[in-house]
Amino acid sequence: MAEFQAPYQDAFTDAHRLWGEPELWRIIQREGRPLTASYYVAALDREYNAAGEIVLRDENRRIYVSLFGRTLALSLAITGMTFLLGFPIAYYLSILPMRYANLLMIAVLLPFWTSLLVRTSAWIVLLQQQGVINNTLVALGVITDDGRFSLIYNQTGTIIAMTHILLPFMVLPLYSVMRTIPPSYTRAAKSLGATPWTAFRRVYFPQTLPGIGAGGVLVFIISIGYYITPALVGGQSGRMISNEIARHIQQSLNWGLAAALGSMLLAGVLVLYWLYNRLVGADSLKLG
Repeated sequence: MAEFQAPYQDAFTDAHRLWGEPELWRIIQREGRPLTASYYVAALDREYNAAGEIVLRDENRRIYVSLFGRTLALSLAITGMTFLLGFPIAYYLSILPMRYANLLMIAVLLPFWTSLLVRTSAWIVLLQQQGVINNTLVALGVITDDGRFSLIYNQTGTIIAMTHILLPFMVLPLYSVMRTIPPSYTRAAKSLGATPWTAFRRVYFPQTLPGIGAGGVLVFIISIGYYITPALVGGQSGRMISNEIARHIQQSLNWGLAAALGSMLLAGVLVLYWLYNRLVGADSLKLG
């Protein structure tokens, strides 16, 4: 058998010098198995060294862990912004007569009737340095022409555009819960000596928690997997992990790494939802 090995070995090394490297054959042996953890290792910014041990990649090549962290931070920021904007809107709608509330609800639902690309393109026009917002501030004398704000192609642009797009998903659950809270509860608290702030904080606000939880879960889960808006207005610093998954599927064609990143994103969302269910309780959600 040995007499047949040398000719084949020479033929391999003549075809390409890398065939003579033992490291290449170790990689083929490791990656040729039906199940391999290599893509998950790469998704955690790690790699195999010459001895087959898992080590950290070079610092300049570590991108995925920071992208996961950025995605989580941006999703939490967007959820917080939609809550700060959506809570007073939903409260105002809930105290209006039904005929006026229905008219204003059309304005809340209007983004659903407009293309996502159109809304995102509109924010590009508004937020760019020569856009409507900066030009208006310069005309009013609030800022100088050299001090224009950088509101797009960064994390700020991603947060602003996605907050506008996802705001209805926070308003609708809040409104559905607030509409069912009897106003007599707050009036009773005031008649017993509570200040308006105390009545709101101890009587009204706790009853809105199911709507807050439902809206928060909806906005967070949707935003953590968004990729169209961050790709258009986020630039390099506003990109999310979903943009990297889309790049591997459409451009680099590294479907294995894309699947590993997507699986880790799904697992992370399920873990966060499990924590939410343990701390708050999914049975308390009210979606309307």
